[in-house]
Amino acid sequence: MNTKIFVSLPVRDLPKSTEFYQAIGFSLNPQFCDDTATCLVVSDTIFVMLLTHAKFQGFTTKSICDATSSCAVGLSLSCESRAAVDSIVRKAVAAGATTPSEPKDYGFIYDHGFDDLDGHNWGFFYMDESAVQK
Repeated sequence: MNTKIFVSLPVRDLPKSTEFYQAIGFSLNPQFCDDTATCLVVSDTIFVMLLTHAKFQGFTTKSICDATSSCAVGLSLSCESRAAVDSIVRKAVAAGATTPSEPKDYGFIYDHGFDDLDGHNWGFFYMDESAVQK
């Protein structure tokens, strides 16, 4: 069995955040959606759970971080090409995201990302694995 990851993110406006993530290409899994949560499919093994603050608070005794001013976790996903990295960042910006920095080219790794509507930071990268020493 493949291990699956469900990344849970607290969001202020569930419908607006759901629309944002669908605009960048994540698909909806209605089986796990209701008025307090949206399940988005990134791949066969990666899912993003958007949760209202009230729903998210039910899973933790800690306070919810304001992702616009603090960073609790970095989220990074690989892409199949530099063009794919640029494409998803372009889609995110068009849907309301901001880019906290310019793309970075490290030769064998190309990296860029965005902050979503709630400030959660996403990184997307392409790595030329043929250039990595083994």
